[in-house]
Amino acid sequence: MAKLTTVEVLLAQEIKDLYNAETQLVKALPKMAKAASNPDLRDAFKTHLEETKVHVQRLEEVAELLGISPKGKVCKAMKGLVEEGSETIEEDGDGTVKDLALIGAAQRVEHYEIAGYGTVRALAELLGLKDVVKILQTTLDEEGTTDKNLTALAEQIGPVALEGAAAE
Repeated sequence: MAKLTTVEVLLAQEIKDLYNAETQLVKALPKMAKAASNPDLRDAFKTHLEETKVHVQRLEEVAELLGISPKGKVCKAMKGLVEEGSETIEEDGDGTVKDLALIGAAQRVEHYEIAGYGTVRALAELLGLKDVVKILQTTLDEEGTTDKNLTALAEQIGPVALEGAAAE
């Protein structure tokens, strides 16, 4: 691990962290989609999988612009978030309640990514890297949209989950 001696080194470390986080998510999202019982939620996970693949490509582009490799760091936070999501996938119970749990797991991931992309965008801005800022902002905007879409799905699925629980 490199010593954090400059903003450039910090930016490189943060890009590596996000790159690993996104590649972990590429593997996790198909499992979340498969576990979802609501077709809209399933589609949302599949759509975000395709976006996440593009996020990986963008981070590779950013790394190239910075003259670094995006590889070489394990994002322990994403590893933990993915493990929690896996626990949710393994849970038995009402499908709509489980969907709400999956949304919660997915939003934790989104909030981590929003924080990470906000940080790297700010660092790139500080360094005057306009091309990098633009690329990172595009991804940050998409992560925010995904988070809002997940909230809307929770608001749609929540009442259905309540009805199911009341019927039991």
